[in-house]
Amino acid sequence: MDGCDGELTAALDVERDKSRGGGAHETHPQSDPIMYSPKPEKPWLNVARPIHYVLREQRLLFVLIGAAIATLFFVLLPSTSAPHSLLYKTQIPNWPSEVDLLGRVNHRSAFEEVRFVGSSGAGKVPLGLKRKGMRIVVTGGAGFVGSHLVDRLMARGDSVIVVDNFFTGRKENVAHHFGKPNFELIRHDVVEPLLLEVDQIYHLACPASPVHYKFNPVKTIISFSFLTNVVGTLNMLGLAKRVGARFLLTSTSEVYGDPLQHPQAETYWGNVNPIGVRSCYDEGKRTAETLTMDYHRGAKVEVRIARIFNTYGPRMCIDDGRVVSNFVAQALRKEALTVYGDGKQTRSFQYVSDLVEGLMRLMDGEHVGPFNLGNPGEFTMLELAKVVQETIDPNARIEFKDNTPDDPHKRKPDIAKAKDLLNWEPTVPLRKGLPLMVNDFRKRIFGDHIAATTTTTAAATTN
Repeated sequence: MDGCDGELTAALDVERDKSRGGGAHETHPQSDPIMYSPKPEKPWLNVARPIHYVLREQRLLFVLIGAAIATLFFVLLPSTSAPHSLLYKTQIPNWPSEVDLLGRVNHRSAFEEVRFVGSSGAGKVPLGLKRKGMRIVVTGGAGFVGSHLVDRLMARGDSVIVVDNFFTGRKENVAHHFGKPNFELIRHDVVEPLLLEVDQIYHLACPASPVHYKFNPVKTIISFSFLTNVVGTLNMLGLAKRVGARFLLTSTSEVYGDPLQHPQAETYWGNVNPIGVRSCYDEGKRTAETLTMDYHRGAKVEVRIARIFNTYGPRMCIDDGRVVSNFVAQALRKEALTVYGDGKQTRSFQYVSDLVEGLMRLMDGEHVGPFNLGNPGEFTMLELAKVVQETIDPNARIEFKDNTPDDPHKRKPDIAKAKDLLNWEPTVPLRKGLPLMVNDFRKRIFGDHIAATTTTTAAATTN
């Protein structure tokens, strides 16, 4: 039995090996066995596969449609200029606080200056033939000089924001700009902070009339000389510092006081009586100049300073106390022309359009100043009264009264600096500019008078 079992077991093992393909009796030739190797890939298949992928399921059609839509979008999209300012943060040593400054484009007559983050200098980019308009704020822009400045800025294509509290300014002076897209009017007192995005600031806000600053000297020194000239100037300088705007201060020839130098050059420090009746205005403007230069030196604010001499023209306040407006109003009303003192005091008078031209050249130029802006043509008060007689009424009387305290004996600008660096000088003589002012005064005086008479007559008829 044992032998049979052994044979049966061996037979089963042989069958199992056959079923697995590896039987004990299966043998392979020993010479040159045939080994399997895959077929090499054809090179063109590497290109064909992505093409086949794109062509399947209309993928190419969708790609072409998307490209066409993108092209149409960029063709029809209005072209916009690159941002003209880059925000960066800087800290000014020994200055009250760290502030964010805008390296704004400061437009020049032929180039624009762009300050880039991290750059040591300013690059010049040609503007081409068409000048790019700026965004400009004019404080006191509804006043006599301010409104004429606004007219010029609007005419050259700038966007203008007028800020005025209407203490001496009038809405009528800028009413012809209402509704224009590049004009804004804000009723605001500059003694309160104001946040605006602008390129330039013309700071004209301050009552310059002797009537206003002599009526209540204590209130004037607090309200006008301190708040307007000091706090107001500080607020506008702070705005210029925050947004990187250029700042122009309109100062006055009053900073020279009763000058001992004639004519007065910008290097003359003046002869001001600090306790006189005019000092509230004189010292306020001198302080404003000091603040302006401190911000220029300490905070690197771009500033300009103009010292304005006697200016006349349309839109002047009729009863503001200045000599030209006094004489014209008195002659039109058939009153005596009041000459204070002996009539030998001298003044120079410039037409408002000449002043505005000087302010704009100063702002757009490269020189800080101060610059005298006035007409060096000199008239005595008696000569001025006679010119007004010739223009309005040859029969107008002239009467003399005692002179007011601290009234300067002579006032004449040396404009050599403005002629040399700004290429500016006045062009309108007194005898040509005065009739333009007279026409404006006549319309305003007699227009109001006629309106009042008509109203009174109508009321009497009704009763």
